[in-house]
Amino acid sequence: MSEETTVIPVRGTDGMRDYEVLVGRGLLGRLAEHLGPRVAKILIIHAPTLAARAEALREELSDRYQVLLAEVPDAEGAKRVEVAAFCWQILGQTDFTRSDAIVGLGGGATTDLAGFVAATWLRGVDVIQIPTTVLGMVDAAVGGKTGINTAEGKNLVGAFWAPRVVLCELELLDTLPRNEILAGYAEVVKAGFIWFPEILDIVEADPVRATDPATPEFRRALELAIRMKAHVVGEDFTEQGLREILNYGHTLGHAIEHAERYQWRHGAAISIGMMFAAQLSLLTRSLSEADVERHRRILDSLDLPTSYPAGRWPTLLASMRRDKKARGALMRFIVLDGIGRATVLQGPEEQLLFAAYQEIAS
Repeated sequence: MSEETTVIPVRGTDGMRDYEVLVGRGLLGRLAEHLGPRVAKILIIHAPTLAARAEALREELSDRYQVLLAEVPDAEGAKRVEVAAFCWQILGQTDFTRSDAIVGLGGGATTDLAGFVAATWLRGVDVIQIPTTVLGMVDAAVGGKTGINTAEGKNLVGAFWAPRVVLCELELLDTLPRNEILAGYAEVVKAGFIWFPEILDIVEADPVRATDPATPEFRRALELAIRMKAHVVGEDFTEQGLREILNYGHTLGHAIEHAERYQWRHGAAISIGMMFAAQLSLLTRSLSEADVERHRRILDSLDLPTSYPAGRWPTLLASMRRDKKARGALMRFIVLDGIGRATVLQGPEEQLLFAAYQEIAS
């Protein structure tokens, strides 16, 4: 595959604009091309590990714009109302107007926060997302869902807000630790389970090449996952229907993240959640035992966890009941009728959930 930039369009629905996801190398040097003509100020919200990269961007843009930097905590520590308030304070003190722009530079938590700050400041300013992790590129930065966490759960406060553009700069992945690549790859594999089985074929053929950012196999899987997200978001921006399938593995996964006080990587929790969802699909739908085992084999090949302690079930169940995916008193799970065929299971009996959990309990 060539190093040319891949342009993946996202169709705006529910009053949101169309935008594009660009995948390639050398994209950061073209950031100014994507800023609106009236932009005077830019706030770059970035993770601590990206301070040097943010400073370099500021220097590149400083001849045309007033560039402000907001360093925020790493990972889920960024998604707190106190951090959002810190960003709002910077915007207020610098007279940030509706024609200015925010840039989110970091992993999924950073882009979630940047999108939320953009959505809420003056009821909406432009945001350009520059995800720096696999997870951010295929999931958090693409869909326009923004949010922060509360003590009661993950992403309970948020807004839908489409970015102006998403720049997936592959060079940013070259220096990521392998465990970081693998944690984010859980969302790539999810796209394979619910939409593009070709991703699963790529992983099964050679897990090492599939997870190496320098290979065409990695780029193919990454772009397929982004295309899936772009299509689903374009059909259902505010999660009234199709978009719900993106929650495959997330109901239990979010409960595990909450139980672990957000110290776990998102992908590790979602990996266990997908194993649980596969077992639930076996019990309630037509997913075969072979496909359940395929889940386990692929996730194992990526060094992702597939089990969780048996004694934690009551805590997880209580957390799932509070999950934002529940409707009224009914819990909702995305399950599979087969690989690539996702559907909604609403209000399953608790004994069914417990039986599925027992199959992944350690």
